[in-house]
Amino acid sequence: MSKNIIVTRHHGLVEWLKARGISGDVLTHVADESQIRGKVVYGVLPLSLAAKCEIYVAVDMPNIRPYQRGADLSPREMDAAGAKMTRYRVEAL
Repeated sequence: MSKNIIVTRHHGLVEWLKARGISGDVLTHVADESQIRGKVVYGVLPLSLAAKCEIYVAVDMPNIRPYQRGADLSPREMDAAGAKMTRYRVEAL
């Protein structure tokens, strides 16, 4: 398994990341925390799972329109929605 894991059901996110030089194994969901433990994970995770990653990278789109939520946006649509990555290190206490 790759050091980078992408957790998404959206092909557009995979393409958006690829255009920025980021690739990795793609999972539509995390069935077991061992899939992400010690990895750099891009996508959407609950905090309980994000705490298992080495680094969690969220892709935020502050200008997304309500009708676009949950849709598989193209990389161009993601850029128009202000897509940006933010890296986190999450620790469970």
